[in-house]
Amino acid sequence: MAKILERVVAFHLRNHLAINNLFDPLQSGFRKFHSTETALVRVTNDLLMASDSGAIFILILLDLRAAFNTVDHSLLLARLEQDFGVSGTALKWFKSYFTDRSQFVSMGGFRSEISPVFTGVPQGSVLGPLLFNIYLAPLGQLLRSLGLHYHFYADDTQIYIHSKSGEHLDVDFLSGCVSEIKEWMSTNFLCLNSGKTEVMLIGSRHQISKAGSLSLTIDGSVLATQAKVRNLGVIFDTRLSFDSFVQSTVKSSFFHLRNIARLRPMLNFSVAEKLMNSFVISRIDYCNALLAGVSKSTLNKLQYVQNSAARILTGSRVCNHITPVLESLHWLPVRFRVDFKIMMLTYKALHSLAPYYLSELLTSYTPTRRLRSSQSNLLVVPQTRLRSMGDRAFSSYAPVLWNSLPPDLRDTQGYDIFKGRLKTYFFKLAFDC
Repeated sequence: MAKILERVVAFHLRNHLAINNLFDPLQSGFRKFHSTETALVRVTNDLLMASDSGAIFILILLDLRAAFNTVDHSLLLARLEQDFGVSGTALKWFKSYFTDRSQFVSMGGFRSEISPVFTGVPQGSVLGPLLFNIYLAPLGQLLRSLGLHYHFYADDTQIYIHSKSGEHLDVDFLSGCVSEIKEWMSTNFLCLNSGKTEVMLIGSRHQISKAGSLSLTIDGSVLATQAKVRNLGVIFDTRLSFDSFVQSTVKSSFFHLRNIARLRPMLNFSVAEKLMNSFVISRIDYCNALLAGVSKSTLNKLQYVQNSAARILTGSRVCNHITPVLESLHWLPVRFRVDFKIMMLTYKALHSLAPYYLSELLTSYTPTRRLRSSQSNLLVVPQTRLRSMGDRAFSSYAPVLWNSLPPDLRDTQGYDIFKGRLKTYFFKLAFDC
């Protein structure tokens, strides 16, 4: 009953926040149509486009210690009332929800004394993640006032700022900004873990070598720039080549492939296919929209994993050509899976099924005079300089790929219908059928 009641309250609270546009537009955690992939696509797009213009970015990944457990109830209730317009019976319900909570520790047949709980959102609750997003909302206002780019995914905070073309980054300014952020967090009982906060420079090889080594100082702790960092499960490197991310994916995939290969003789095809999709194919597809325009050698590593999975599943020999095997399984090759994911995100962004921060990256093409192309549902392709940077950004790569689709496919109405027709289109391209 508690879960059911929480779901009802969460439903009405989300509607209230959506109708009154109270969500932080750059908070992607636990929101409809939002995911780690949409968050990373937007961040990567900003980084690639700025690097394409000759600027250099510094990316800061803030780490919070036990963030969900340090939410102060009185501050959260004050925010619900003053910033989010929750009042009357609804506010009384939330006060009751947080009142008279207690906890104890049980281990080995022994139990500690019962202690009252004055902080933290209830573990495993339906409302917990939503209430944490509300609690963290003022941080977004602070970051905007400092002129910083940012993105939230629950308690994972990314901050990035770029220099103007040909100029150096102001390290003292950044250190001051991080100090202000830490002070705000201390005031709001959130603990910034300086030891796990990571910093990385992003740009072309020439830009990185020109910038040299940079370091930020937070409370006496020096944060040196890293060659690669893990961001929402994806490994970022200084040139956004994603080679390390792909290598990590290949390594973990082959670990599971070896285990599935041992079990394959004892499994029927249906069960083996489910295992393969759950443990291997899902890893290949995770955030693969970020791999747009990466080198062919990088994609070939993932293709080798998919080929191995297909051979183990079907019992095909290594000497047999893999294309008929993939076709029989209805598996798109990796390159087409990347394009398929990007086109699905594009369709969602054009039909209000994606976060606004993706939709605003796409602009419908409107000719200056009446032409047949004005009714073709085309997108504007922004000008870029570097094939290795700007051309790979979502705001550039997606319009080029979208405009190459057949007109009747671009005009498809209905998400499920478009998804089916798009897979059929890429399937024909991949297998020349």
